[in-house]
Amino acid sequence: MKKTDMKAYKEKLILLRARLRGDLSQMADAALSGKNSMDGGSSGMPIHMADIGSDNYEQEFTLSLIDTEGDTLGAIENALEKIEDGTYGKCDECEGVIPKTRLNAIPYAPYCIKCAEKLER
Repeated sequence: MKKTDMKAYKEKLILLRARLRGDLSQMADAALSGKNSMDGGSSGMPIHMADIGSDNYEQEFTLSLIDTEGDTLGAIENALEKIEDGTYGKCDECEGVIPKTRLNAIPYAPYCIKCAEKLER
């Protein structure tokens, strides 16, 4: 891969990492704050039992998103390390070249399409 291409992917990955870190920070604050807007935020306690269930569901959903986004953040960090090592754009499984179309869609993709499909089964 050309150095100019690597530089462009590195910039994409750095921007994506910064956005995800901000998103993760906001989601963590929301999930862990325990504040509810249903009662105006004065006591943080829901007014109705159904609100408690909704709040619990929202908190669990947000924590699940945090976990998923954390995995993506890890993949971005790995991709940035590969750029530094000069191995970016090579499949972790078969060591073949990952097509630019795939890297444009998912710049932190560790596998080519064939290997990714094989690993998902």
